[in-house]
Amino acid sequence: MFTGIITDLGRVRAIKPSGDTRFEFSTGFDTESVDMGASICCSGVCLTVVDKGQGEGGEHWFAADVSAETLDLTTMQDWTEGAPVNFERALKMGDELGGHIVSGHVDGIATLSSIREEGDSRRMTFDAPESLSPMIAAKGSVALDGVSLTVNTVDGYTFGINVIPHTLQETTLGTLKAGDRVNLEIDMLARYVARLVQQG
Repeated sequence: MFTGIITDLGRVRAIKPSGDTRFEFSTGFDTESVDMGASICCSGVCLTVVDKGQGEGGEHWFAADVSAETLDLTTMQDWTEGAPVNFERALKMGDELGGHIVSGHVDGIATLSSIREEGDSRRMTFDAPESLSPMIAAKGSVALDGVSLTVNTVDGYTFGINVIPHTLQETTLGTLKAGDRVNLEIDMLARYVARLVQQG
């Protein structure tokens, strides 16, 4: 489990296609403190650490194997070497829950349809997959590329958020432009309520 509070902005170090695709990530995390098999949320996708180390310049890195299904269902299919990635390590007992409960299981891909400056913040409007839009509510939470955000407005399958300067600077959201795609995870409670309604 995660909170959607990004603690490192790293990059894709290498991509190595094989049976599964191995991604290596450069990170500011001290990988000495990262256990093999640990979970790290990578721009909204929960991945398992299968290798780690330090480069010649002292740069820390870790690797994860990514299945074809994960590539098909997330924006990881678009990632290239050098692409920025939001990182969050898994919650430990006693950690502060500063955002909302995030599972790292991407529900779909949203597309940024428009951006406008609003004071010091940035208003971003996204188009959600039609099947997910009923589970997005004003004043509710979503995770976009792993970042916990509050939904300001909802209009059909379109929803808007405000992103403060700190978040723009410390996450990949600051580099987004109209037409870009992001990993969308809806609020976990909304997911289970929708399932119960479907069964009911």
